[in-house]
Amino acid sequence: MDYRPLGDTGLNVSEIGFGCGNVGGLMIRGDHADQVRAVARAMELGINYFDTAASYGDGQSETNLGRVLNELSADVYVGTKFRVTTHEPGHIRDNVIAAVDASLARLQREQVDLIQMHNHVASVAAGGSVSPDETLGEVADAMRDLRDQGKVSFWGMTAVGETPALRQIIESGALNTIQSVYNLVNPSAGTPVPPGFDMPDYGNQIERAAANGVGVLVIRVLAAGALSGEATRHPVAVPTVAPIGSGRDYEQDRSRAEGFRFLVEQGYADSLVEASLRFALSNSGVSSVLVGYSSLEHLEQAVAIAAKGPLPDDAIARLPAVWATFSG
Repeated sequence: MDYRPLGDTGLNVSEIGFGCGNVGGLMIRGDHADQVRAVARAMELGINYFDTAASYGDGQSETNLGRVLNELSADVYVGTKFRVTTHEPGHIRDNVIAAVDASLARLQREQVDLIQMHNHVASVAAGGSVSPDETLGEVADAMRDLRDQGKVSFWGMTAVGETPALRQIIESGALNTIQSVYNLVNPSAGTPVPPGFDMPDYGNQIERAAANGVGVLVIRVLAAGALSGEATRHPVAVPTVAPIGSGRDYEQDRSRAEGFRFLVEQGYADSLVEASLRFALSNSGVSSVLVGYSSLEHLEQAVAIAAKGPLPDDAIARLPAVWATFSG
């Protein structure tokens, strides 16, 4: 396993991380014994970052991960996430602190290495969307308090939403990490996309993050399974998945994924999964690629793929021609 700096935090994280979310589902719906075996094997393979969230299985992922890590006496980095659920001035800070305390209780930990805001970001706060002013105001205040209390070491956000608002936060210097949607279907977080591109354009946020010392954790590297090359989902995986930061629906993502089949047919990779992971790892601004697992086999596969290194330059040079076809 290779390791990469997590921005300017001083932490070096495994380039493949252990995602505990709903898409793969192992840490939510898997058998306890399978969860223990997978986490133990992940550590044997060198994975040192485990990523969960309060919303994954309504807290079940945090509960299961905490139990397993305690059973294994695991010495690893743990990140989780909270949602801001109020826009009432003067109450956001307490709202965030209460959410983090609840996560720590489920995880059976006094401290987490990374805490991340899990809201959509927009210029104007409304509903579940948080504004830059709220993020850099009361949310940042809560993060400072939690750090002073020894409950969190670093903080970040899931970087989805309106690109100018996300850019404002990334370039503020206030946070340590972002989680970035970055995959073959929508590469805009890490490379310019052609005119007419009909998916969210994240404006090369990975490069902007790196320039500001912000670590990047890649999410949705397989577009929730659309880039797996398989139509059938694993029994532990979530049955249906709504896209985040890609096409209008899962079927469109699956259809567009076929445009990258040449990477397999022409010998650049043995599978679409391999092509997808090695594409994300080709970006030097990426700290770790978070993979969601349904089984021990998926874990072994991801680590073996990472060992092959980035995609060849000539393969990457052919990708813009596919992206040019993604227009409304």
